[in-house]
Amino acid sequence: MNTSRPVNVMLGLYVALVFAFVFAPIIFSMIFSFNSQRFPTIPLGDFSTEWYEKIFADPDVWEAALNSLIVSTSTALIATFLGFCTAYSDFRYNFRFKGPYLALILLPPTIPLIIMALAMLAWFSKIGMSGQLYSIVIAHSVLTAPFAMAVIRLRLNQMDPDLEAAAWNLGGSEWQTMRHVIIPFCKPAIASALFLTAAVSFDEFAVSWFVSGLNKTLPVVVLEIVQGNIDPQVNAIGTFVFLISMTLVVLAQVFFAGRQLKSIRP
Repeated sequence: MNTSRPVNVMLGLYVALVFAFVFAPIIFSMIFSFNSQRFPTIPLGDFSTEWYEKIFADPDVWEAALNSLIVSTSTALIATFLGFCTAYSDFRYNFRFKGPYLALILLPPTIPLIIMALAMLAWFSKIGMSGQLYSIVIAHSVLTAPFAMAVIRLRLNQMDPDLEAAAWNLGGSEWQTMRHVIIPFCKPAIASALFLTAAVSFDEFAVSWFVSGLNKTLPVVVLEIVQGNIDPQVNAIGTFVFLISMTLVVLAQVFFAGRQLKSIRP
C-alpha cells in the first residue's frame, strides 16, 4: 500500500486549515467593507461602496497613505543597502568578533515591538528627533534591515567563492568586481529584499504609533478610527493595506524563488 498519498492528503488539509485560520478574518473584513450596514452582522445588508467613497474623500487618509508610501519606499532603500553591506561583509570577510557583530545585526526582529518602540521614542526624544517622518524611516530601517540581510545572504551562499578571485585575476579591481560580478549576481535577492522590507514597513504599526507624532501612517489612522466606536471605514482601509502588502510580498517571492528555479533547471 502506498502510504505517501494519505500523508500528502493530510499535509494538504493541514496547510489548508492554517491558511483558513490566518486569512478568514481578513476575507471577512474585505466582505464587510462592501456591506451597507454599519455593524458587521450576518445576514449582510446591501452591496455598497459607501465606505470606500468616504475614505477617498477624507484628506487625512490620503495624507496617511502618502506618509506610508514615503516611509515604506525610503525604508526599503535604506534597509536593503544596509542588508546588502552586512550580508557581503559576512560572506567576504573573517574578522574578530564576527559572531557578536552578526548577532547584534540580527537582534532587532527578536525584540518585542513595544519594547523597540519605547526605546526608539526615548532615543529620538533625547536627541530632538521625535515626531518626524524621518524618525519612522530610521526606526523601520533598523527593524527591517535584518530581513534584507537574510535574503541577500541566502543568495550569496549560492555564489562560487572563487568567482571574485577570478575577476581579480582578470584585472578587475574590488569595486569593478562588486559592480560587474557581485551586484548582478545578487539582483534577484536585492529586488526581493526591497519588496519585502517595503511590505514590513507599510504594515508596521507599533513603532510608527510611538514615534510618528502628527505624521501618521495608515495603520496609525486605523487605530484612531476604531478608538471608541465601530467604523466600517476600517475594513475599507484594511483591504487596501492588505492588498498592497500581499502584492509586495508576492513580488518579493517571485523575484527570489523565480531565480532559484532558473538556477536549478539544466
